[in-house]
Amino acid sequence: FILVIMVICVGTVQAQVRLEATGSGSAYALVNAAFAPGGNACEPPDCAHTGFGPHLTQVFDTTLNRYVFAFHIHVHPDDDRCQKFDRQRNEIKTYESSAAYLKGYQGDTVSYEWQFKIPSGFKPSSGFTHIHQIKAVGGDDDMPLFTLTARKASPNRVELIHNNTDRVKTANLSLFEGQWVRVQEQITIDSLHGTYNILITNVATNATILSYQNNNLMTIRGSNSFIRPKWGIYRSLLDSTSLRDEIMLFDYFVVSKGTVQNAQPTNVEATNPLHVNIYPNPVDDTVTIDGLTGNETIRILDLQGQQWATQQATGAQERISLKALPSGTYIVHVTNGATKQIFKIQKQAK
Repeated sequence: FILVIMVICVGTVQAQVRLEATGSGSAYALVNAAFAPGGNACEPPDCAHTGFGPHLTQVFDTTLNRYVFAFHIHVHPDDDRCQKFDRQRNEIKTYESSAAYLKGYQGDTVSYEWQFKIPSGFKPSSGFTHIHQIKAVGGDDDMPLFTLTARKASPNRVELIHNNTDRVKTANLSLFEGQWVRVQEQITIDSLHGTYNILITNVATNATILSYQNNNLMTIRGSNSFIRPKWGIYRSLLDSTSLRDEIMLFDYFVVSKGTVQNAQPTNVEATNPLHVNIYPNPVDDTVTIDGLTGNETIRILDLQGQQWATQQATGAQERISLKALPSGTYIVHVTNGATKQIFKIQKQAK
């Protein structure tokens, strides 16, 4: 299934779309269904690196206990969509073909929330390593209006840049590395007197990593039609010898007209528990699940999201043979309608 939620007229939110990984199917299809149905909201370097396969995948994160999006980038041979070769890009976006409620027009208030994790030992470029951009469409739209970028420095840092030139806030990159962080961003769109507010916090500790607020600045150029967000990794190759292959993880994405509300993940075990039990764990050949109603679907996937087995419950207890599975770690999804419980199990070696 594709988990895309749109909410209309909830409090101050006029329209809201959230995108989450599901652990099955194409990550590209999930992004397009949320951000550009019938279009293409993904900008991967697949054309230059066909042998690798999709550069946007879904992987299981053991810290969050759910599937997340993995953005892969390789120093060689990835480039910018076979169009530019001094840089490389793996981003998702809203754009011209997206619905109007995903675009920010003059006078609108738009909000974005997402979670991401920069890997430990991350090697940013001395040029630019963009993680997030707010870009305009129409007129003078070449340079981003707001950019969250990592930069090689002493020490390495993350910078918030306005209008591609004004570095308004910085934070030490080490505060991001190996940690899930949450970003909440709100923009009131005006060519002269807009407002901008961003707060980045550590998910585990809720400690503030970076914050910035300005209630009187340009948030759209007079010639622009609308603004739109981008996420991923977009970096310069002019300093390629200092780079390495990276995998950046992103959890959920929320795009709203108005203020983001209740943006926490909905596919977490604690949010919608089914109160079923699974045993033994570690498991040898057979795993047992009880406490079922008989209406559940049981799916077993590996950490890369590949499905190995599926079974429809018919009673209060189900026994599932894992004899054909290689030893390793697997994720068990027990789903009943919109309610899901997720388990991690270990298949023992013979």
